[in-house]
Amino acid sequence: MEVIIRPSTEAAVDLAARLLANHIQKKPNIVLGLATGRTMETLYDKLAAWHSEGKLDFSLARSFNLDEYAGMAPEDKNSYRHYMNSRLFSKVNIDPRNTHIPIGNAPDLDAECARYEQTIRDCGGIDVQLLGLGEIGHIGFNEPLSSLASRTRQKALTPHTIAQNSPLFDDPETMPKRAITMGIGTILESRHVIMVVTGKKKAEILAAAVEGPITSMISASALQLHPKCIIIADEEAAAELKGHKYYRWIFANEPEWAPYR
Repeated sequence: MEVIIRPSTEAAVDLAARLLANHIQKKPNIVLGLATGRTMETLYDKLAAWHSEGKLDFSLARSFNLDEYAGMAPEDKNSYRHYMNSRLFSKVNIDPRNTHIPIGNAPDLDAECARYEQTIRDCGGIDVQLLGLGEIGHIGFNEPLSSLASRTRQKALTPHTIAQNSPLFDDPETMPKRAITMGIGTILESRHVIMVVTGKKKAEILAAAVEGPITSMISASALQLHPKCIIIADEEAAAELKGHKYYRWIFANEPEWAPYR
């Protein structure tokens, strides 16, 4: 795991987008693991802009999203399928048939989870997984007490997650209370992980996830086990990190980061 601290939210998102773009350029038939959320909106805007400028080609790329609300139709405006179509897929030349998101209203959700997991394997696994960090330390919808070996499955959402996400619905009461999510074990099998964390609300939980013990209560802490995980944080999110001097030294001095400085 490497932690990179950038001076602002914009700088953190820009670095993550540049790293992801570099992976796409190096491997045109890349298998991407994608995430949703406000921070990702800016990142996807950057990728779409670079595509329109002829710098990024998604024609051979394949993608798998982390999660989807259980019981929700893909065409629902609150679904993550709708989010991805509007935020990224409609703006780049990726083949819609190569974009994979759990089908939230599948008749058999357990079968859908198994099918999704198998489809990832059939594509050779995820090359680069993009992640955000939830306020209670979750990645995807791997809420507290998620097994560190878990696979794609249904998961009950915590009251905190429901309270955080329900205002995005016209009627907050209609927000689903369960979701389909990639498991922690699924995420850890990705060849590379890029996690973007911004804002002072994430400072305490980021420090716990990165520098604290590995625990099922904070699913992001499992990323300490990943051999090629990069955490990119802005100054506010990095405020509680004890090793911040070392993390800054790495970005300022290590040759691999020279192109991004």
